[in-house]
Amino acid sequence: MLPSPTGPVAALQANGRAVDLFELVDRLEKRYSGLYVADLEGIDHGDPQLDYLQEIGRDLELWVDAGIRTGEQVIDILVNGARYAILSTSHLAKFEEVEAAWRLSPEIAVEVDWRDAHLDVRGKDWPEGVEGIAHAVRGIGVSRFIVSHHGDPIDWSVVRQLAAGGPVWVGGSFESSDRSQLQGSGATGAFFHLNEMLAEPDGDR
Repeated sequence: MLPSPTGPVAALQANGRAVDLFELVDRLEKRYSGLYVADLEGIDHGDPQLDYLQEIGRDLELWVDAGIRTGEQVIDILVNGARYAILSTSHLAKFEEVEAAWRLSPEIAVEVDWRDAHLDVRGKDWPEGVEGIAHAVRGIGVSRFIVSHHGDPIDWSVVRQLAAGGPVWVGGSFESSDRSQLQGSGATGAFFHLNEMLAEPDGDR
């Protein structure tokens, strides 16, 4: 989600064409119950577009990644319309902020980012490995765990291991064509890029 003079746009298409966010939400609510929102102003600049979350969250369950750095920031995201605030390993200042966020609200999800076949972790106090992170996060009480491979093939063996220990969602490079592997992995669900839907013929929308 990016800002524009007339409101937020979701710059999601490969050709760079901006899509009006509110028009997009109108289409999505007819087919899906939830939406993962990556607020790029929050992620890149620490300035999330909170004004728009309540509007787009009226009819869809929002999972929002706004680049949260500290636990206390989850409240702003949640009171402005998000169902779940996402804490990413690539943004969060340190692991102890997960527990700080949990003390404020249980409506959080922790996302582990993979890039170039390595864990993308910002802070230095995170447990070692994705299994270690999952164990520690679940030990705090957080039940929603997301694994996102960015630019890399999804390691379904990791997904299966994590799913054996509790609910896990798959994000990042997941595509709708991966559904059969998703079902076999034991994962709870997945998030796919809206480019797939935007590329569909009008009759299929």
